[in-house]
Amino acid sequence: MIRFFLLFLGLLITLFTLRISTFGHAYVTEPFTGVLASVSAFLIKLWDKDVISYGVVIQDQVNGFAVGIAPGCDGIEAVIILISAIIAFPSPWKHKIVGIVLGFFAIQSLNIVRIISLFYMGQWSQVMFDWFHLYLWQALIVLDALAVWLIWLRYLPKRKRPGPPPAQDPELSSPA
Repeated sequence: MIRFFLLFLGLLITLFTLRISTFGHAYVTEPFTGVLASVSAFLIKLWDKDVISYGVVIQDQVNGFAVGIAPGCDGIEAVIILISAIIAFPSPWKHKIVGIVLGFFAIQSLNIVRIISLFYMGQWSQVMFDWFHLYLWQALIVLDALAVWLIWLRYLPKRKRPGPPPAQDPELSSPA
């Protein structure tokens, strides 16, 4: 348990440091967030043709309302937490990779729902937008990472633990 905690903490510190570095921001966060905005806008356009995206911004061309996806709103933190927990937990690498890939998509799918809902909520009520953005959705994304990790744990193969040697019958073990 201590090994898991220390490895988890070390991975969190390392990955969060990389995330906030100039390199991480320029080569991971900005491009990824741009893709997230494009995917969200594409999905919105399926029922609302007046939406465009540019960079990290999604905008309604009719009323001018726009949301920008900032660092911290891209789900990367939840993915970092999940990756750290999966890698720190003792399990086969094949299962770790499957958990990371499926977990990434689970978190980002929910994050796209979050972005789209906030885009429309911001047009409806700024007070509700702020509350959902700052409190409810932040917690739900992190809880999603926790739920994915717990589900991943459930599907890990059972480890064989060495047990005590089988008891011997004294009548069978004594020479006759």
